[in-house]
Amino acid sequence: MNPKGWHSRGYHPHLDSAGLTQSISFRLADSVPAHLIDRWRQELTHNTAMQPTDAQQIALLRRIAHYEDAGIGACHLRDPYVAELVESELLHFDNVRYRLLAWCVMPNHVHVLIETRDDYPLSAIVRGWKSHSAREANRWLAREGVFWMPDYFDRFIRDERHYAAVREYIHLNPVKAGLCATPEDWRWSSAWAGRAVS
Repeated sequence: MNPKGWHSRGYHPHLDSAGLTQSISFRLADSVPAHLIDRWRQELTHNTAMQPTDAQQIALLRRIAHYEDAGIGACHLRDPYVAELVESELLHFDNVRYRLLAWCVMPNHVHVLIETRDDYPLSAIVRGWKSHSAREANRWLAREGVFWMPDYFDRFIRDERHYAAVREYIHLNPVKAGLCATPEDWRWSSAWAGRAVS
């Protein structure tokens, strides 16, 4: 499978290219109210050439991050079994389909930092994370229906400074949301102090 370059499925623009370091966020289906998503979608010009540094896209990402951290929705990822299931999905193909650099599983969304590889388009990687985890989480929670929002956000990392800022943002997310005192306290993160270092 070949990377698609800049593309969109009518939601958000994506850049899919081998060898990029990418920051990815995906969220539960009920984490942001549908009327807000519709309004924000209308504000964007859905153009496959849109760059991730465009002011409109940055403003949209900030607004959604605000709602994510407010803990809206059922927050199924608060369940330790479900959080571990999602974390296991991220780790499963590490150093095979991508290189996993940082991650954080929050109560209603997930942040991931990866380096992409040849032959594994970003869209296929994210689809793999979401499809298996959704089936298993729904089974565990005895629920039916859509688990994840259909799309995801991605931003390619421009340089070392940007990389450091994104990694810090991912690790500080549970602290800023008031879920723990330090990044090392959050069990479902690459920053967790109890994680074995290989």
